[in-house]
Amino acid sequence: MPEAVAVPRRRFGFEWVWLLPIVAALVGGWFAIRAVLQDGPTITISFKTAEGLEPGRTRIKYKDVDVGVVKNVTLGKDRTGVVVTAEMSKAAEDLLVTDTRFWIVRARISAGAVTGLTTLLSGSYIGMDPGKSTDDQREFVGLETPPVITTGLTGKQFVLRAEDIGSLDVGSPVYYRRLEAGRVVAWELDKAGTAVFVRIFVNAPYDQYVTTDTRFWHASGVDVALDANGLRINTQSVASVVVGGLAFQAPDDAAPHPPADENILFALFNDRAQAMRRPITIRERYALVFDESVRGLGIGAPVDFRGITVGEVRSIAPHFDRVKRQLGLVVEIDFYPENLFTERARAGELTTEKGPTLARLVGHGLRAQLRSANLLTGQVYVALDFVPGARKVSMDVARQPPEIPTVPGTTQELQTTVASIAKKLDSVPYKEIGMDLRRTLQLSSETLERINREITPQARETMTEARKAMEEARRAIEEARKSLASVERTMTAAEPLPAEAGDALREIGRAAAAFRVLADYLERHPEALIRGKTGDAK
Repeated sequence: MPEAVAVPRRRFGFEWVWLLPIVAALVGGWFAIRAVLQDGPTITISFKTAEGLEPGRTRIKYKDVDVGVVKNVTLGKDRTGVVVTAEMSKAAEDLLVTDTRFWIVRARISAGAVTGLTTLLSGSYIGMDPGKSTDDQREFVGLETPPVITTGLTGKQFVLRAEDIGSLDVGSPVYYRRLEAGRVVAWELDKAGTAVFVRIFVNAPYDQYVTTDTRFWHASGVDVALDANGLRINTQSVASVVVGGLAFQAPDDAAPHPPADENILFALFNDRAQAMRRPITIRERYALVFDESVRGLGIGAPVDFRGITVGEVRSIAPHFDRVKRQLGLVVEIDFYPENLFTERARAGELTTEKGPTLARLVGHGLRAQLRSANLLTGQVYVALDFVPGARKVSMDVARQPPEIPTVPGTTQELQTTVASIAKKLDSVPYKEIGMDLRRTLQLSSETLERINREITPQARETMTEARKAMEEARRAIEEARKSLASVERTMTAAEPLPAEAGDALREIGRAAAAFRVLADYLERHPEALIRGKTGDAK
């Protein structure tokens, strides 16, 4: 039997059986490296609630492009919210900066808009708005409502100061000449709690119409005005009536101004009429002392000069005059000299010194008076006007505040006049007048009865016959008048007749006229047939 011969083993020999594991390891490593290179970062987003979010299904979108997916949703450590863990795509890595914002897109009904209706079928997703910062960030706090301004939207932000927010809310529209030009972005109460600051965003190109002279006002509801031009109803749109809104515009007579800088502060007025008033830069305070009731006069009531508002009521308080020992009412007003002395204001001649110009008018008879503004509501206002024959007085401009003389109001004058008339009517002796009238009527009745007794039946018959005779005489006169007219026509046609015929006709005419006078007299005084013609009968 042949013997086996041992073959020495190679030191560096390759076993083909190891080829398959090596290839598998290389492929796995390549896939691992590729996954590391292609996968994006993992981020966390904090929300108050996880409504509509599902791990593995809810997407993160930017401009409707998927840039990530939700992997896990857990409760926060303080249990006041949830923490969403999401894996982002590699393409979205540069978008994850400190000012990047996330929010849950779901069906919402907000001020003036309905958004997210498509999520009713496809489900909610997380919206993303990348910021402009250069600092990377991986932990974010999500927004509860979608942002009004997103990246890429051009325009400017402005801040408005108002006494109250009214019916405004985030997302309320902003109008320019009834065109929607922007939205309300945010609002906050100032630290003192006396005002509200409203931040708005005006889209381009409307932002160029916001100048330093632009006025902003509440456009909510319906503005109804009743004046000499009739009934006027103004509103911006149906949406502004329901959800509120703002409007802005510069006065029509304003000089051209450059566009305002971003984040500049404006005042927010209650309505358009108040916004378009001439800005008041000079205010002078004066006092008015009234001895009558000021019922119907309220704080803010206008001070009027022949239809022009030149001020408003500032305060109303009791006042005791130590000299006259009388208790009256003192009304302090803010006077706007720019509204009354317009030409001097434009020329820059007005100063903030109180009294010089108004004191001169008081010396010429300018007085303050309470007048009725509305008979239905009983409201009154302060009127400044010149009173004819007013006693000349001088204003003490050194007194603080200076006092403007007053005269009784129209209501007081009416009450005084009515009281005077009533007093005069009370002094009329109605009882004596009635007694005298009764005596006069009684005497007249007795006189008529005496006349009826004195007239005998024969006189009555005679008067009746005289009346009949007068009727016959009247008929005879009418017949004679017709005959004379016929004769006149005949005489006119017969020119050769002698002139004596004309004289005869004239005599007949005079006789007929005398007879007519007699008949008229007897008709007026039939008793003349019995008593004869008296000397004073006419």
